[in-house]
Amino acid sequence: MGRGGPVPLPAPPQAEGGTGTATLAVLLIGPAGAGKTTVARHWARSRRVPTAHISLDDVREWVCAGFADPQTGWNEHSEAQYRLARRTCGFAARNFLANGISCILDDAVFPDRPVVGLGGWKRHVGPGLLPVVLLPGLEIVLERNAERSGNRRLDDEEVAGIHGRMAGWYGSGLPIIDNSGYDVETTARVLDDVLARSLASPPSW
Repeated sequence: MGRGGPVPLPAPPQAEGGTGTATLAVLLIGPAGAGKTTVARHWARSRRVPTAHISLDDVREWVCAGFADPQTGWNEHSEAQYRLARRTCGFAARNFLANGISCILDDAVFPDRPVVGLGGWKRHVGPGLLPVVLLPGLEIVLERNAERSGNRRLDDEEVAGIHGRMAGWYGSGLPIIDNSGYDVETTARVLDDVLARSLASPPSW
């Protein structure tokens, strides 16, 4: 197969329930500590068809010398590296899909910041991308963030600020999963059900 182009709208799932054997591209949105990466990886591993997990943070950290860490201040360098990582993820997603492999990407997309908004992901991956928001309660996010290390651990004030901004997705029309009381396996199963509904009736975004 050739180089991947924009992802077309996927076909609805078959009667076996969930997303079944559908080839699809998913964008899992949520704040730091929501469990995006863990859930995305589990969902990808539990599908019956080839599925890849692409983490924006992992791709950003491919830059070893000169890494622009947004925690030291959001500036033109960190913004440029975010843009580059997003394009790289989109390129990878299109190529996986062109070869019959589904993919799930995860990113902390803010509803109030166009630079890291859905429009960019739609341009890089295509109109068939299915966005889902993972948004547990603030206490859960703070607990999970406290277990993180390195540059992925944020201070409590920043986590609270990010979580508050993520609440802007309510009313957006995108599906939102509050996984406060779910373990990873249950969250992945709920995600699959939500995606099946999105395949049957794609959200407008």
